[in-house]
Amino acid sequence: MSELASRFGVHPTMIHQWKRALLEGAAELFERGGTKQEPAVDEAAIKGLHAKLGELTVANDFLSEKLEPWTSK
Repeated sequence: MSELASRFGVHPTMIHQWKRALLEGAAELFERGGTKQEPAVDEAAIKGLHAKLGELTVANDFLSEKLEPWTSK
């Protein structure tokens, strides 16, 4: 596990979690005749996340401009 973790730059705990998730859900991936379920989409949550992303982008751009005299050499 530690070799894989260092090779791919992830924590060994993440590899264990991915393995557990695969083993628990692998049967569903290979079932014949199964129908694909569309993931539930919360439009309000997505809209809120897009708004927050825009807000953080504006703040980041503003701070980058104001800090430029101190960070550029």
